Formats: sequence, structure tokens, C-alpha cells
Amino acid sequence: MGVYTFVCKKSGDSWSAKQHSGDLEAAADSTFDLQRKLVQTALSSGDSGAVQSSFNYITPSSAVAQVIIGGAVAAAVVGGGAAAAAPSGGAAAAEAPKEEKKPEKEESEDEDMGFSLFD
Repeated sequence: MGVYTFVCKKSGDSWSAKQHSGDLEAAADSTFDLQRKLVQTALSSGDSGAVQSSFNYITPSSAVAQVIIGGAVAAAVVGGGAAAAAPSGGAAAAEAPKEEKKPEKEESEDEDMGFSLFD
């Protein structure tokens, strides 16, 4: 797993980025293009696997970008509201816990009060 952190600065109309502790660099005319170039630059270092990237402004003319290659990938469980992490090998998937369903009561609050709003 590789984690690459870049310090990004805007100069005029273009952005440049230099790796915080390393030799990787990139430059582009927009932050979107810079992020794409940073991902490609990080991938060229030899790491492989799932790619996650983030770009966070510090000031309007400076930012921090991070590219993570490999590692665990989170998968959302539909309806359960929980997330499970799969190993980077991808061989085993986490199983969501089973929910017990309780029968619902069909009571109306209007009947409990002895009157209805529509009477």
C-alpha cells in the first residue's frame, strides 16, 4: 500500500504539486487536471490496487492532495446502513449481520385519544 501526500500551490493560472517527502511532482492548469496527474504519477511508482484520492484547500491558493494506492476498500451494505472492509487481496467478502424483524403494531394514535382530527 502506498500513501502519497502532495503540497499544492497556485501560481498565476496554474497549479503545481510536490510530494511532501519524496521526489514526485506534477503541474496542471486546473485542480481537476492536477489530481488526475497526481494519481498517474503515484501509479507510476509501482504500487497497484484500488486508488483513492483527495484534494483539500488550505487557502484559495494552496492545498493538500493525497493519493492512496492499495489497502482496504469499503463496501456499503444496502439497507443495513453498515460498511464492511474487504482485504486488499479481494478473496473474502465481509458478511452483513442479519436483522430480526418484529411485527408492527397497527394502532392509530387518534383512537388512543378518543377523538379524530377529521371528525
